[in-house]
Amino acid sequence: MPFIVFLVIVILLIGTTIRIVPEACAMVVERLGRFHTVWRPGIHLLIPFADRISKRINLKEQVADFPPQPVITKDNVTMRIDSVVFFVITDPKLYAYGVENPIAAIENLTATTLRNIIGSMDLDTTLTSRDEINTQMRSLLDVATDPWGIKVNRVELKNILPPDAIREAMEKQMKAEREKRESITLAEAKKQSAVLTAEGNKQAAILNAEADKQKTILAAEAQKEKEIREAEGRAQAILDVQRAEAEGIRLLKEAGADDAVLRIRSLETFAKVSEGKATKIIIPSDIQNMAGLLNALKESLVSPSTANPVENENEEV
Repeated sequence: MPFIVFLVIVILLIGTTIRIVPEACAMVVERLGRFHTVWRPGIHLLIPFADRISKRINLKEQVADFPPQPVITKDNVTMRIDSVVFFVITDPKLYAYGVENPIAAIENLTATTLRNIIGSMDLDTTLTSRDEINTQMRSLLDVATDPWGIKVNRVELKNILPPDAIREAMEKQMKAEREKRESITLAEAKKQSAVLTAEGNKQAAILNAEADKQKTILAAEAQKEKEIREAEGRAQAILDVQRAEAEGIRLLKEAGADDAVLRIRSLETFAKVSEGKATKIIIPSDIQNMAGLLNALKESLVSPSTANPVENENEEV
């Protein structure tokens, strides 16, 4: 029985003296009422009745979402702005002993800093300078919270709410701006459409002119080719006629035809020409000689009955 009591007492002492700190956490330990140390993640030994864990601290990045705060701009416009602060605890000792309520202190410090920054800006600048306001607030809050063991990583403005009258005026202005941009856009569209139509008509006219030009060129080329072919045909016909006449003359010469025969052939040709449809006939200059030649031929072709009596008389004589 005494052994069991001793074992229970040992177990209780072990359970009360051994502490395990999880990751991303820290514990501030006091000994006899004074700060002793900060426990980091791991296993630690707590002296009973002497040591006490005064504060458990989360070392993760934390988010503090504050309600809208009324602020006044440089041009005396009251608006409401709510902000979000992202911070992390870097020194557990300063966080535990630096300020009574760190979150409330950050909220009040954020409100006063925001009023100071917005008070130096007018309404239009405030609405268009979110990034600048965020940067200034982060820098000022980081410096102010450093003695508390807090590091401010980011500050974001969630909403900027101007008064209802200002919002209505802004909506009307935006509506007018949108209508103006719409009118400008429509005018630009009509202008572009007219330009494109004119360009299309111009291009069509150019293409039509090019087509007409090409058509004219092709027609001229075809006419030229036709005339060349016709001229070549006529030249070939003349050449063939000349060759035929030359061949006829050569054959006549080879057959032993004399000048008389050639003249007779010329007359035959002249007779054929006279039988044609020509209204003008060119008569050779030696037509008299040709006539004499014809008479001589005629006498040589007298019938034998006329020529034989003469021969008989000569024989008798």
